[in-house]
Amino acid sequence: MEYPGALKRLVDVLCRLPGVGPKTAQRLAFFLIGCSRDEVVAIARAMVEAKDKLTFCTTCGSLAETEKCSYCLDPKRDQSMLCIVQEPRDVLVLERTGQYRGLYHVLHGALSPLDGIGPEDLKLDQLVAHIEEKKVEEVIIATNPNVEGDATAGYLARLITPLSVRVTRIAFGLPVGGDLEYADELTLSRALDGRREM
Repeated sequence: MEYPGALKRLVDVLCRLPGVGPKTAQRLAFFLIGCSRDEVVAIARAMVEAKDKLTFCTTCGSLAETEKCSYCLDPKRDQSMLCIVQEPRDVLVLERTGQYRGLYHVLHGALSPLDGIGPEDLKLDQLVAHIEEKKVEEVIIATNPNVEGDATAGYLARLITPLSVRVTRIAFGLPVGGDLEYADELTLSRALDGRREM
């Protein structure tokens, strides 16, 4: 049975979202069709507003609506600690634990020679400047526990150690091959508690 053209186009667009297969896209499409026009317009407006207003913090690379994010602007955060993560969503995951109160640095990726991502693609000069400017005493590396994340962590440790900064890695309470965004708060809290020197 063929979908009407508008429904097929909606399902096709929804399939482009990460983690959304054809069945989930179909469910979402039928949900949206069942919503009032005002609800659908509100969803569309929120998406466009997020795209138009969100940018990346010029200091740490996290999501922001201004030049600096709320974490970098918060004077109550521990300026001596810096947690390095791969993606902006990882910051939100760590914040949900309520345990970490330091600063962040977002790499926007991980070393992956097969995908053509090398050290020059991760803005590491900006990271070193961030460490030196804030006089950071400890760097926590919270890259994903997979091949790319481990390679990135090793590279970062070699880069940062000469700066006379303590370098630790979150403990492996996280499943190997998994991503931070799928871990629960308790697992992440234990991983932060069990971080170790690199």
